[in-house]
Parts: sequence; structure tokens; C-alpha cells
Amino acid sequence: MTRTIFYTAATLDGYLADEHDSLEWLFVQDIDADGPNSHGAFMAGVGAMVMGRTTYDWLRVHLQRTGESWPYAVPAWVLSHATLPDIDGADLRWAQGDVADVHSALVEAAGGKDVWVVGGGDLAAQFADAGLLDQIVISIAGVTLGAGRPLFPRRFALELTDVARNRSFVCATYAVKGPLE
Repeated sequence: MTRTIFYTAATLDGYLADEHDSLEWLFVQDIDADGPNSHGAFMAGVGAMVMGRTTYDWLRVHLQRTGESWPYAVPAWVLSHATLPDIDGADLRWAQGDVADVHSALVEAAGGKDVWVVGGGDLAAQFADAGLLDQIVISIAGVTLGAGRPLFPRRFALELTDVARNRSFVCATYAVKGPLE
């Protein structure tokens, strides 16, 4: 059964990126690429992905700056009202509006595998608001930023279903129960 999963990393004080949308805090962390919450193992179960404009813009600029190519072999939806440039080699689908309208296409494209909500936190929260987010899989780094892009800017009840350590990270998996009342 296809699950919709927000798989991400965050700081101890709950930020995905700093106030300038930088992830530099993340790239200096010690991690075992084959350890708990490994990106490779996670991606083996992903059949489609979705991201918002800020995440897409960051990824596009990052790839241009580093000279790296598009790293994903699955179709990727970008939710944005703006017309954005494509990335060579990426199977991109453009959409706007309510995430519920896009979810069925994501599930169909995933072909029985999972849907990855790449980011950001507000996009993941929109899926949760619509009752379409099943899990949050997060690697929490021992770093604080004090400000930036919040992990999950809504009041939701979550159930811890798994926890592990991967060097500098606490790796936690939560089932999304519903809005916190």
C-alpha cells in the first residue's frame, strides 16, 4: 500500500533551513550513509515525489552550483503558481492548488511504492491537513538555528513508531494521527 511520507532532516529546535533557506548546517553533520534513515534505503521504496517552489528553487540552484545532475529516477511534482525553469534529466510535473487534487496522480505514478513529500514543512502540513500524510520520518541534528523554515508549522498529534541513532542524528519515525485539538 502506498504511503505518503515527509522524509526530512531538521535541527534540534525544529528548522529545516535557516532564514536564508540555507542547508549548510546539514551538510557538515556526521552521518553513516548506510545507517538508520539512510537516504538510499528510503529512496528504494519511493515511486513518486512532490515538493514546493522553495525546495525546487534551492535544488535547482544547488545542482547548477555543484555541477551535479538530477539525482532522482522517479517522477517529481512541483507545486507552484510560478513558471519555473526545468532541470535537465528530471521527470517534472507541474501543479498548483490543493494538494488533494494532486495526490491521486502521485499515488498512481508511485505504482505501489511510497510518495515522498520532499519539502517544505508547510507543504507536508498541507498534506496532513487533507488527511493524506501517513508518516514523518525525520533525522534530527544536534544543531540549533534560532530561526528559519519550520519543520511542521501546524498543530498535529503524532505517534512515535521507531527511533534510532545515526552518528550525529536522532532518527525518528512518527505516524500522523491528526490535528491536535
